[in-house]
Amino acid sequence: MASQTIWIGTRKGAFVLRSDELRKQWKLTGPQFLGHVIHHIVQDPRSPKSVLIAAKTGHLGPTVFRSNDRGKTWKEAAQPPAFRKAADGESARAVERVFWLTPGHASQPNVWYAGTSPCGLFRSEDAGENWQAVAGFNDHPMHGQWTGDGGTPDGPLLHSILVDPRDPAHLYIGLSGGGVFESTDAGRDWSPLNEGCAADFLPDPNVPYGHDPHCVVLHPLQPDRLYQQNHCGIYRLDRPERRWTRIGNAMPKKVGDIGFPIVLHHANPDIAWVHPMDGQTVWPRTSVDGRPAVYRTSDAGRTWQRQDKGLPPSQAWMTVLRQAMCADRQARVGLYFGTTGGEVWASANEGDSWHCIARNLPEIYSVTC
Repeated sequence: MASQTIWIGTRKGAFVLRSDELRKQWKLTGPQFLGHVIHHIVQDPRSPKSVLIAAKTGHLGPTVFRSNDRGKTWKEAAQPPAFRKAADGESARAVERVFWLTPGHASQPNVWYAGTSPCGLFRSEDAGENWQAVAGFNDHPMHGQWTGDGGTPDGPLLHSILVDPRDPAHLYIGLSGGGVFESTDAGRDWSPLNEGCAADFLPDPNVPYGHDPHCVVLHPLQPDRLYQQNHCGIYRLDRPERRWTRIGNAMPKKVGDIGFPIVLHHANPDIAWVHPMDGQTVWPRTSVDGRPAVYRTSDAGRTWQRQDKGLPPSQAWMTVLRQAMCADRQARVGLYFGTTGGEVWASANEGDSWHCIARNLPEIYSVTC
């Protein structure tokens, strides 16, 4: 059994947790980039010494930092993601946040993708040193209609960039707001993929786009199986179907199926975890009734089981954001989530029990393995 590394992005910098081989003892190091907003930290599975950070700094603005030595040293990208210069008569667009990072296909070891706010898709072919706009999305004739007015309290976000492990030209993205979109030609063209998803906040709940997926995931061993935690529920899609099924209907009614993250078991496409929050009426975005819990399905969403052993039993009004929950790839899967209150919780037994492994951090935006 190997030790585990957890990367933590916060509103005030980056931190790292490293465990012993049993994942019982954890050491916190950092901060790095103290005072800067760290939206996402991703270690490259194709080259584990390589790590990228999506950041918004006070003096450099939105940018990407790269490390080739597991985070000991960092270098800013020479050309961070940026929209092209507006043509005459066009409205200018500027990247406000680099929000999401995804490594490219295994056959393309230096390719990375980035998602931004406002909604933009960018690609690097040199391991994150230089970034180019994916014009097929950013300049698509429907871009303005797909992304609308942004619609979310945190503004418009492009996230959940997924690469089909069988085909580097097959991509999915999530827009908040906008929906899920698919490309089968390496990003040159895109189409909405939102049938079956509720849009309770729109006058027409059956629109083809305008939805608000919070997090979309694809199972690496069964790439035709997708899950999403949406503003309006938990969904599963089994391709080639195009209509999502609301598997959140099986959640307890008093808890509901609203939340931000959804995490998959690396070896079993039927196992997934969510962290529900109160999304009713005024959307307080806290744990339901102040009693946080993770819910697990072992049958692709037909049933859900509450997993709260070790978590606070009451008066714990935490929120877990879309990038702030992850699962490791060890034989007995470990789960980790970070809260807006600056705590990191861990389970070394697939959610059966939990313990807090870090406290008093800044607001946590991402937790990644």
